[in-house]
Amino acid sequence: MKKIIYSALAVMGLTLSSCTNLDLMPPADPAQETWYQTEEQFDMAVKDLYRSALWYWEANRLGHTDRFTDDWMHRDHVYEWMGGAVNSDTGYVGTMWTNTYKGITRCNDIIKNCELRRGILNDGIIDRFEGEARLFRACFYSYLIFLYGDVPYYEEKQTIESACQLGRVKKDEILKKIYADFDKAYKMLPEDNVSNRVRVIKATAMAFKCRTATWMLDYATAKEAGEIAIKSGKFMLDSNFERIHKASTTTSPEYILMLPRSFELEINTYNGQSFMMRNPSSQYGSEKGTATAGPSMEGMLSFLCTDGLPVDESPLYNPSRPWDNRDPRCGMTMALPESTFMGLEYNPGKEKIMDYGSGKEIKNNDSRLVNLNASWSGFVYKKGVDESWYAHSKTVAPPCIVYRYADLLLMYAEAKIELGECDDDARDAINQVRERAYNGTGLQYPKVTETDQAKLRTILRTERRMEFMWENRRWFDLIRWRIYHKLNGTWKVGLPNTKSYMKKMIQQGDWFFPKNTRPNIDEDGIVDMTPILDAAKAAGIPFVTPMKLIFPEDGRQYLLPLPTEDVSLIFGENNPGY
Repeated sequence: MKKIIYSALAVMGLTLSSCTNLDLMPPADPAQETWYQTEEQFDMAVKDLYRSALWYWEANRLGHTDRFTDDWMHRDHVYEWMGGAVNSDTGYVGTMWTNTYKGITRCNDIIKNCELRRGILNDGIIDRFEGEARLFRACFYSYLIFLYGDVPYYEEKQTIESACQLGRVKKDEILKKIYADFDKAYKMLPEDNVSNRVRVIKATAMAFKCRTATWMLDYATAKEAGEIAIKSGKFMLDSNFERIHKASTTTSPEYILMLPRSFELEINTYNGQSFMMRNPSSQYGSEKGTATAGPSMEGMLSFLCTDGLPVDESPLYNPSRPWDNRDPRCGMTMALPESTFMGLEYNPGKEKIMDYGSGKEIKNNDSRLVNLNASWSGFVYKKGVDESWYAHSKTVAPPCIVYRYADLLLMYAEAKIELGECDDDARDAINQVRERAYNGTGLQYPKVTETDQAKLRTILRTERRMEFMWENRRWFDLIRWRIYHKLNGTWKVGLPNTKSYMKKMIQQGDWFFPKNTRPNIDEDGIVDMTPILDAAKAAGIPFVTPMKLIFPEDGRQYLLPLPTEDVSLIFGENNPGY
């Protein structure tokens, strides 16, 4: 009986603990009889919905879902997802479920109390609070149906008995309720909130409705909602692509929803140390960075050349210098050879590099010629990194950008393309994003003029990969487009793991990749390294292939399994294949 009670509480989102230490009762808990009596109390309750633990799939760690994709290289570590080994006991399966239902329960309480206080407190203020709660409830349910499919749905507080009776509701039925919440939020929220850009506004509701509809491949709804959000004029692209990812950037017109971080308050510093500190350059020692994880070779090769063509087609591509003539976002996302990074020369092909601060050469710990624990792919993470990271070992992480305007533009373009509307509006949405990437580089961006639907689809999918690499968007795309299975059986590729082979590559002129080799890139922008690996093998240069990606052939990992306790004690059966 005790197990059943605990399981029921988990369904209600009221479990007593989780790996994120989310309190059962926050200061604004509605169980207190004296709560929800003042505007300040409502405000505290609503602000708690912005807590990163409630946005677990995005904010529990930077790059949470990116590590499950072909953009990530983590030495020889295989995550459960990439190894096809996700099951009901996988940690994040249960934590995501529990934390999200906690958020839903809190939204329900706020909405109910808003109704009770109408006519007593200012109705305009109450509208704003209810609008925020409805928007977030819709977002939380959006995650659940995307990740788990059919799930329990409730809008009222649950008792233990009623929680035990909750069954799974078809996701299509829940989606209608999600849309209704977004629509109500749109009517209730204020037009603007210039005093605090973190808080959501009217246009935010339509932006998230567009995103949810795109996740569900409901492109007609996505187009309609996206058009409203875009035409509102409340969001715009930041002129500086790199700036929006820095920890020092607290506001940007591009943020649709950003969860701020704070070193002083230890908000999302991951036990006092930024997660990303482990991933950039290993030049500064283990406390400053180890290049443990970084951009994959496949990710680097996915960036278009400056003529707008992929590397398997462009005459600008040079296998010995694959980083040349590439979309500027390549060098803004990762440190590239022969560039300056954090005041140092970055070049994994040299044993010594220049320290521009001292004007002296120093040992190059970012090269496998010196340090076999340097980046296995030859590239290190750069997006969001700034010099403040190296001031001390405990530092704030970059902001958690749940949603930004570039994503809205590209989802709107995707919706139009999939509806067969391959017109100027669709192309303009893509071109706005691409043009911003080239801003300040002195280069003319390759304007998209394509009218063919299939070709535009390829352009759109490639654009999303370049724009959002390491921003928790790639995994969502691979899943919703149902193309993740294409990665099944592919190998992660790294540079040779011995100094002698590294030197042999350089001496033979096969640095970075063997001469006259190119990967194959398919219509979805997925990079196939087979031609490069075959050429390297023929040249006697064994590139490291530390892990093989496995995606179950039954496709079960297109959905997460339900947590073990809830399956065994309430629902009876799991998602197919688990």
